[in-house]
Amino acid sequence: MSKGKAKEKRGGFLDVVVTILVALGVALLLRTFVVGVYEVPSGSMLETIQEGDLLLGEKVTLNWESPKAGDVVTFESPREPGTTLVKRVIAVAGQTVDLRDGNVYVDGVQLDESSYTLGKPSYSLSDQAGSAGISYPYTIPDGYIWVMGDNRTNSLDSRYFGPVRVSSVTSKILCIYWPIPDVKAL
Repeated sequence: MSKGKAKEKRGGFLDVVVTILVALGVALLLRTFVVGVYEVPSGSMLETIQEGDLLLGEKVTLNWESPKAGDVVTFESPREPGTTLVKRVIAVAGQTVDLRDGNVYVDGVQLDESSYTLGKPSYSLSDQAGSAGISYPYTIPDGYIWVMGDNRTNSLDSRYFGPVRVSSVTSKILCIYWPIPDVKAL
């Protein structure tokens, strides 16, 4: 093989290696700052999200916009650092949450949650061992949000651990992307 062809082969190989390294770098940057991929470990968001579903969350808008009521978000567990939880935002700073007769009220107005709770009642978890002991009505402090799982009878959420710091929110969920039968925007 001539010297020129060997040099050309090495150059082609080097181009492939550089391309792969750049692609990996871009993927790492996207994963760190733009999108997150999450696997749901529990049934706390049933029937909206199934156990084992894979979710795609976006991180960019959190830089200028706080989560709002109705958003499904991921955040670091206030009780288990390093654990990511997925819940629905029910109320934001300054709003008052109340639980009466199995219903959720925000600022005195009963929420219509039938589309995602399947009519399951929402009771206080303040009497459970280890809970934050929240008493109702409860006003959400500045810099916090109130989150609850859609599976109200099987979810440890703000009723248990209290409000969540907005700064601990890691993404807003865009969609379920796997498995195929569960694919949908959230």
